[in-house]
Amino acid sequence: MEQLKKLFPLSFGLEDVKKLVIAIVIYLVVDLVCGLVCSILGIIPLLGGIAAWVLGTLVGIYTLVGIVLAVLSFLKIVQ
Repeated sequence: MEQLKKLFPLSFGLEDVKKLVIAIVIYLVVDLVCGLVCSILGIIPLLGGIAAWVLGTLVGIYTLVGIVLAVLSFLKIVQ
């Protein structure tokens, strides 16, 4: 559990709804910025498309897990 807290620092210690919403918005903004970077990176032939796909997939998984952990931490299911 300590490693999860190191990897997802925004997802733990959420006491009220305001902090939960702020954490979710930050994760969504990170995902949006990564999407923009991936579309710019995708312009480069062959390697750019592959790199954009890998980067987009990894950041998408990170943000999804971060949001799920934030909600579970808020509901006191994960501590």
